[in-house]
Amino acid sequence: MKRHIVFAVGSLTAGWLGFAGIAAAATLTIATVNNPDMLQMQKLSPQFTKETGIKLDWVVLPENTLRQRVTTDIATNSGNFDIVTVGSYEVPIWGKSNWLTPIKGLPASYDEADIFPSVRKGLSYKGTLYALPFYAESSVTYYRTDLFKKAGIVMPKHPTYQEIEQYAAKINDPAKGVYGICLRGLPGWGENMAYFDTLVNTFGGRWFNMKWQPRLDSAAWKNAANYYVNIEKKYGPPNVTSNGFTENLALFSQGKCGMWIDSTVAAGTLWDPATSKVAHDVGMVDAPVAVTPKGSHWLWAWALAIPKTTRHKADAMKFLEWATSKPYLALAGKTFGWVQTPPGTRISTYQNPDYLKAAPFADMVKHAILTADPTDPTLKKVPYTGVQFVAIPQFEGIGTEVGQQLAAALAGQKSVDAALAQAQSATARTMKEAGYH
Repeated sequence: MKRHIVFAVGSLTAGWLGFAGIAAAATLTIATVNNPDMLQMQKLSPQFTKETGIKLDWVVLPENTLRQRVTTDIATNSGNFDIVTVGSYEVPIWGKSNWLTPIKGLPASYDEADIFPSVRKGLSYKGTLYALPFYAESSVTYYRTDLFKKAGIVMPKHPTYQEIEQYAAKINDPAKGVYGICLRGLPGWGENMAYFDTLVNTFGGRWFNMKWQPRLDSAAWKNAANYYVNIEKKYGPPNVTSNGFTENLALFSQGKCGMWIDSTVAAGTLWDPATSKVAHDVGMVDAPVAVTPKGSHWLWAWALAIPKTTRHKADAMKFLEWATSKPYLALAGKTFGWVQTPPGTRISTYQNPDYLKAAPFADMVKHAILTADPTDPTLKKVPYTGVQFVAIPQFEGIGTEVGQQLAAALAGQKSVDAALAQAQSATARTMKEAGYH
């Protein structure tokens, strides 16, 4: 009977973890998101099979589809998967619900202490790890240095959103296939809302007040939403509501975006001439700020976890250790170039001279990750943790609903005020049904 491993995003020579020579191993089916680091993991996986005898089947899914499949399987105890790729939002919630296998007894060679403390904390519940990180990320502003030079403008290290709009106007050139800015428009709590949440935060907004009452119709939300819709309509590419992380990564890599505010994980692809037409013309600065720097850049980890329902816990754990280990990072670096090494998880990566030489953005990525604070994400106090999500089970549904409303406003199907009014009403209803007030 085949069992399954599912990933969402993320990434030994013989004897690295002592797996060689194991007979009668399971076949594990891995579903992964169609992000570059995960696709690289798929390409490197024959090494794991060679060492362990464990065969792997792969299913590649868009991010929203993957999340739906994994969440449904976990929530219903269907047991279709041996490993799931989940993120900093799901892991503590699912750990608390006893849906995941605790990660204990890692070998000394794994060096658990090498993982950034904030990343470990985000993948733990009551001090126990429930997943191992494949890569971690924050968000930054990417821009085309050649376009800025041609326009006679200089990108500051700490841009404001007012400045971003001014720059977008100056470098926007649709006739030549270059758009001033690219932002996520594809609806989904982990797609357009991941970016939009940071926009709301820095504009001074919050999802809920201290009584868990939604504040989606506040002035801060309206200001953020109007900014988002206006800048995308004026200076963004066509069909923006079809563009998530993967689509915008492709657009920027092909030279079609003047600026892009998104995940630090994209840097490895953008700086690599093998995967980016603009590799020599990319710059990176902090994510923009409006009213407050709080919550202006997110913290996220894509990680591998083992559902409680698996029948192949030992084999699944071997894969988790292999794909998140120091030797795996070295293998990825040597195979695809050090600039493509999965980032953000291990302290040692940012002490590796090979990586630092290949990745001029390394220090900025590390700084962004270490300065993002999920425990203090907003200008006004809130009862929740999370920068680009609210760490409650109801948020997956709420965030997706609100993301659809914003996409409708972006597509011109309704006004910003109408979209936020419906979002406010739907969120209030969900929270009341869930017993928050």
